[in-house]
Amino acid sequence: MSVFDVQIGALTGDGFVGLEQFRGTAMLVVNLASKCGLTPQYAGLQVLHETYADRGLTVLGVPSNQFAGQEPGTPAEIAEFARSTFGATFPITEKVDVNGAGRHPLYAALVDTADDEDHSGDVRWNFEKFLVDPDGVVVARFAPQVAPESPEITAAIERVLPR
Repeated sequence: MSVFDVQIGALTGDGFVGLEQFRGTAMLVVNLASKCGLTPQYAGLQVLHETYADRGLTVLGVPSNQFAGQEPGTPAEIAEFARSTFGATFPITEKVDVNGAGRHPLYAALVDTADDEDHSGDVRWNFEKFLVDPDGVVVARFAPQVAPESPEITAAIERVLPR
């Protein structure tokens, strides 16, 4: 199963964000939290979105409240926070579980990929990042502390951009 076969709810409003719409583009999937020490990474995610969207990258934010309750907000609160605090315009999905028995199918498709420290399996913390190539293959995983605009992430993005 490709990542692009997954359906995930939209953050606000009705319906789903069918990941099929992103087939043919690269995707950086990031679990978000608004009350975390790493929350300023929203700014870097927005920079990536603005820098690479025209070249075929989608930054996909996925709120999760599984780490110390650091994403407690309602969908409307999460959307307002992202927009007003960081000017976030990249797509954000519904709040989901990224670990455990209730793990969303998107994360089931992501977590077997290892990062540079050979960690695979459960997401460790907020802002863990997964890079998906235009064919839906997970090609890289980055620890939460790796900044979105870091050379490791931008080089990996450059390698998989479709245009």
